[in-house]
Amino acid sequence: RVDFASAQQRSSDYLAVNPKGRVPALVTAEGVLTETPALLAYVAQTCPAAQLAPTTPFGLARMQELNSYLASTVHVAHAHRLRASRWADDPEAIAAMQRKVSANMSDCFAYLETHYLQGNWALGEQFTVSDAYLFTVASWLRNDGVDIAQFPRTQAHQQRMLARPAVQRAMA
Repeated sequence: RVDFASAQQRSSDYLAVNPKGRVPALVTAEGVLTETPALLAYVAQTCPAAQLAPTTPFGLARMQELNSYLASTVHVAHAHRLRASRWADDPEAIAAMQRKVSANMSDCFAYLETHYLQGNWALGEQFTVSDAYLFTVASWLRNDGVDIAQFPRTQAHQQRMLARPAVQRAMA
């Protein structure tokens, strides 16, 4: 676990693991992996018995598509709330970006409700690593000023995730 309050991700010890100074980073016997979609693919591939990824080429690509969307669009929309200074120096520009977070996150989840979440899980009826990622980013909605009740499929997904014993252990 990385302590953001103390900027641990910028410490020399952490930078030795991940010179990007960002999370996540996963140290494996083969080397260090960074970027959430890469880590999720690694977990799915190293635990095949858990069936955490689709087995068809299209299904796998669809999973990667979702993970990429969560990383490159949803996470960035959320990041403007607390880290807008990454994209602008002008206080007015920063404030303008922060004001857009709620609307941008709502747009992202409206898309997710329409194009994913068509079954019990993000990609249908099979639980995948994408569900863990979606669970995480959906947990940001409240602090981003978005009422999750606007998104009933996302809200139901959150409840199904919270019922999973592994999620309960991870959150304890």
